[in-house]
Amino acid sequence: MLETIASHLDFIAGLAPAWKFALVFTFMAVESSFIPFPSEVVMIPAGFLAARGELAAMDPASALVLCVAVGVAGSLVGAYVNYFLALWVGKPFLEKYGKWLFLPPAALERSCEVFNRYGAATTFVCRMVPAIRQLISIPAGISRMPLWSFTLFTSLGAGIWTAILAAAGYALGRSAGDITYLELCRRGRDMAMSHLPLVIGGALLLVGLHFAITKLVMRSRAR
Repeated sequence: MLETIASHLDFIAGLAPAWKFALVFTFMAVESSFIPFPSEVVMIPAGFLAARGELAAMDPASALVLCVAVGVAGSLVGAYVNYFLALWVGKPFLEKYGKWLFLPPAALERSCEVFNRYGAATTFVCRMVPAIRQLISIPAGISRMPLWSFTLFTSLGAGIWTAILAAAGYALGRSAGDITYLELCRRGRDMAMSHLPLVIGGALLLVGLHFAITKLVMRSRAR
């Protein structure tokens, strides 16, 4: 999918200096909703352009931070689409008509299984897991997960993921010469994926610490 979409979005990269962060926000919102769209074709080029001073009239480091913040905001908006859609229509409707929303029954069932087994913290960890990253917002809406915790966990997970992609693009912007849009996305994706196991491991450790501390606090209050 990356190659197909990147080949059609090459011309949009030329619009980035003019539209700046609006494109980052819009495409990350689309990516985070139920529409299948790889975030690699958005955040990696954004980081690349930030490194070369072509994304905003500010120093490259500040442009990188701002593009990550905008990417997270877009991701949160897209996640809200999934969350409130699932909240309003419910699981039976999605099981019956989800295929028309790019949501096959098997994918819906798998995301619900993961959420029901591991709880609300999956909205944090799974935001960094390919294939289930966008879908994990749906069982959160079905189960009526509190909006504040959904927002917190989604923002944290999306923040780490967008930062990894943007940082990969930024590094390539600093080191690579002339490069095609497709090659940029490929190299940036490979760079990001090489660090993903370590990042997910750290995320799981944080979740474990969260549950351990919560359990200690609950025991203390019970006493």
